[in-house]
Amino acid sequence: MVALLLSLVRLGQSIARSFRDPQFRALLVLYVALLLIGTVFYVRAEGWSVLDALYFCVVTLATVGYGDFAPRTSFGKVFTIVYILIGAGVFVVLAAELAVGVIGLRGLRGAAGQAERTGVSGSSAVSPGGDEPSSTSKG
Repeated sequence: MVALLLSLVRLGQSIARSFRDPQFRALLVLYVALLLIGTVFYVRAEGWSVLDALYFCVVTLATVGYGDFAPRTSFGKVFTIVYILIGAGVFVVLAAELAVGVIGLRGLRGAAGQAERTGVSGSSAVSPGGDEPSSTSKG
């Protein structure tokens, strides 16, 4: 039980770290906007309740697809095709960004990109400012 609680605390800390990343926040806002757009659409076009429409949107964008709800109108089916094509990609990228935060690779990804931009090999150190380490020898 203690191990579970510690894992949940670490997960919460990782999620909080992810919120500091502007790319993660932008993806989260886009995902929430897609959920709102989809929910409003299905409430109006299919006559579903708000809860059913939101549930369908989450299940669809997460690519789970239980099959308990499906659009019945042609307009709803066409919208769903476009919604899945756009939304599933956003969900996957958002989940990947969250995973990067959870396993702590965000700093490593930044250092690798910095080394690539400056032409420094993986075995050389790069200072936080992006400068190569200074040499202590004079001459």
